[in-house]
Amino acid sequence: MSGAILFIKEDLKTTEVQEEIFLGILSIISILGILAGGRISDAIGRKPAMGLAAFVFQAGAVIMTVSPTFEVLMIGRILAGIGIGFGVMIAPVYIAEISPAFARAHLNWRIMLAVGILPAVFIAFALCIIPESPRWLVMQNRIQEARAILLKTNDNDTEVDERLSEIQLAAGITDAEKHQSKAVWRELLSPTPALRRMMITGFGIQCFQQITGIDATIYYSPKIFKAAGIDGNSNLLAATVAVGVTKTAFILVAIVLIDKVGRKPLLYVSTIGMTLCLFTLGTSLSIPGEGSVGIALAILSVCANVAFFSVGIGPVCWVLTSEIFPLRLRAQASALGGVCSRVCSGLIAMSFLSVSHAITTAGIFLVFSLLSAISVAFVYTMVPETKGKSLEQIELLFQNNICGGFGIKNFISSKFLGDKHKVSARTA
Repeated sequence: MSGAILFIKEDLKTTEVQEEIFLGILSIISILGILAGGRISDAIGRKPAMGLAAFVFQAGAVIMTVSPTFEVLMIGRILAGIGIGFGVMIAPVYIAEISPAFARAHLNWRIMLAVGILPAVFIAFALCIIPESPRWLVMQNRIQEARAILLKTNDNDTEVDERLSEIQLAAGITDAEKHQSKAVWRELLSPTPALRRMMITGFGIQCFQQITGIDATIYYSPKIFKAAGIDGNSNLLAATVAVGVTKTAFILVAIVLIDKVGRKPLLYVSTIGMTLCLFTLGTSLSIPGEGSVGIALAILSVCANVAFFSVGIGPVCWVLTSEIFPLRLRAQASALGGVCSRVCSGLIAMSFLSVSHAITTAGIFLVFSLLSAISVAFVYTMVPETKGKSLEQIELLFQNNICGGFGIKNFISSKFLGDKHKVSARTA
């Protein structure tokens, strides 16, 4: 989208304010999809809900591709935002629930927008293959179907039965857990100490993911590079493509590392690296007349910042949020976390140009670097390591307040919560 906006401005004669609205509205409007996604996925299942998300997003991408005016372009952007809201809420929950603990020019811009149709096509195809979430099936009292799906990821009958029992306990379905509980939203509004810690961790990491300016950096990368001294749309587009390639490549790296290295080490590497890159970018933009050195430093800083984001806090944020909440609260709590992310993203994207005019582009990135530094402290104090733990075991980390530190507390907790000492989770 950052590359397409260069040509949208030329073709549709958009103003700077319209650019801010167009780029930022996606995050704001996605809140509707996020809030509806929790209830819809609980009602019809995770799999059909993902299909609905793909359909809505695809409709938006098609409308944007053929839009003759800015107003029609906005309609497509709004639909795409709703579809993305569905997706960012439902997909991480589904992945967490299905996975075992060890693995969890004029025509130019129209072509760029049309590319957005492809993911929805792949998702529609994938929905014909993937199974429903076993945890959702348990919540619907379809126990045998849930057991059959668990057997597809683990051929040990004993372990599957133990896992199924844990899920039933967490869902409050067994006789021992059949008691009147507070409504989900009421429980979220009046949380227990353990749930409060989960909410601070989940919602906090979602906010830090966005207030460090990643969406603004990507959306407005052509303007950032222009401020660094790059001239001409072709050169700006080439630099912007480099950012996109970097982001994609390091997401693939994160997929490989997230279950090998763990969530927290990746978060440390990510937040510390982003802090250094944002500070370097802000500093380089504040020094006039650097020429080719300044341009190279700006491109390197932006690409490195995106790389650190993509290998850590970008994907880990969603994994973590989908892991830490109890089953009966997971969809709604994940939805609220998504709302935090989208509100922060939308506010920054819709105000970036205005704020940068007020305090300069360099100044806004120095502010982002300060916020990123604060996120390092947040990760240290509030985020537990969840690698290799079942979703039910993760609940106990918050019940016992085993969250912060560089890994000592998490190492101790793993000894007590390991596979040899499985315990059933229960909300404190």
